[in-house]
Amino acid sequence: MGCQILKINPQYPQKRLVDKVVDSLRGGGLIAYPTDTTYGIGADLFNKKAVDKIYRLKPHKKNKMLAFICADLKDISRYAFVSDEAYRVMKKRLPGPYTFVLPASREVPSLVMTKRKTVGIRVPDNEIAQAIVRELGNPIITTSTTRRENDIFDDPLEIRDTLGHALDFVIDGGLLPVEPSTVIDLSGLEPEVIREGKGDAAPFL
Repeated sequence: MGCQILKINPQYPQKRLVDKVVDSLRGGGLIAYPTDTTYGIGADLFNKKAVDKIYRLKPHKKNKMLAFICADLKDISRYAFVSDEAYRVMKKRLPGPYTFVLPASREVPSLVMTKRKTVGIRVPDNEIAQAIVRELGNPIITTSTTRRENDIFDDPLEIRDTLGHALDFVIDGGLLPVEPSTVIDLSGLEPEVIREGKGDAAPFL
């Protein structure tokens, strides 16, 4: 079966369609899905076969940190060490268009660990992404839908036509603006802006 485009209600995701996506993820499949920034390519964090597929699809990411999509702040604390200050910062901004870099916990598979032992964590303000992660029961590891470095797809049909050979599903969220998340490193003594994107970085500059 080739890559399918799925239309899921963005406000009230249909459980039967979410279950279909989750079954694919549990079986080692990759999906393209909408977030509150751009489209992402997602895989089950704990499925080695699926994570290997992401690295084959995006070989330049092998030595770079891949982000996780978590369901909520409570979920984050299972996979990262969250200081009181980091919690306060994230509580104000999540769900939202930020990726926060935090020290990784032992729950994180070594396959996706960076040399710095940090992880990038997102809780997007998107009902579809949150529904998928909640139903899966653990984070999905995610990367952007790029043709080349910094050339991000905004059209689900183009994603299917170009990357469909590696994907089980493309979830159609319509045309999305090509604006990535703002990346804030909270693993040190002071917050550090790694990348300015859709989220307001001014408080950290």
